[in-house]
Amino acid sequence: MTATSAAAPARTSAGRTPADARARYRAGLAVPSSGEAPGFTQANLVVVPRDWAFDMLLFGQRNPRPVPLLDVTDPGSFRTVLAPDADLRSDLPRYRVWRAGELADEPTDVTDLWTDDLVAFLIGCSFSFETALLDAGVPVRNIEQGRNVSMYRTNRACRPAGRLSGPLVVSMRPVPAEHVVAAVQVTGRMPQVHGAPVHVGAPASLGIADLGRPDFGDPVEFAEGDVPVFWACGVTPQAALMASRPPFAITHAPGHMFVTDVPDAAYQEA
Repeated sequence: MTATSAAAPARTSAGRTPADARARYRAGLAVPSSGEAPGFTQANLVVVPRDWAFDMLLFGQRNPRPVPLLDVTDPGSFRTVLAPDADLRSDLPRYRVWRAGELADEPTDVTDLWTDDLVAFLIGCSFSFETALLDAGVPVRNIEQGRNVSMYRTNRACRPAGRLSGPLVVSMRPVPAEHVVAAVQVTGRMPQVHGAPVHVGAPASLGIADLGRPDFGDPVEFAEGDVPVFWACGVTPQAALMASRPPFAITHAPGHMFVTDVPDAAYQEA
């Protein structure tokens, strides 16, 4: 996989490049990125001190469904091969700053917090398969409704890694019953952006008591005949940060992703 070159910028079907989207966020636009730059991969961001980087790397290796690693930076670097001209400190719509596992701030720029000790992890995001779902005729209700996707903590524990442990977080999309098979097939071909669903129907079996009250994101309305479909979610590391309490971390705000220059097709298996 190689990132799109600056000499031939990738363009969306609407004519806007992923770089255009990042520029809008850099200028202060703070909105969820679902539906932005359709056809290009989006990524979760987790940034930890170098002392915690091996734990995070191992957490991703042991939990590849919720934490599919796309890139890991050198200490102190705010660049990624996924978009070589981007700045990870400013080019996401909103960040979260964590201190000892507690949410301390949600800024739109973290340049003043970045140090030579920080290592950034870019993790696959389910927003990246939404275009493929739409192309297959599967409606994506959160895009239709202009809402952030619904995300929930579950009763399933991730495999611990060093000092990191925590529950699996899932994203949920209402899918018409007749399209569930297509949704499973389409997303199953994209394991690096979470792959096939981990569960269909029966939210109680995941420990989810009320779909109308997500732990992260927005509630999304169901149409008649929809069933809830759940995918592993890249917010899972944030739940691990809350449980494991490292002294400092930076993440994306749920739903406010890093838009890369990499086409979704680069992560689609035949």
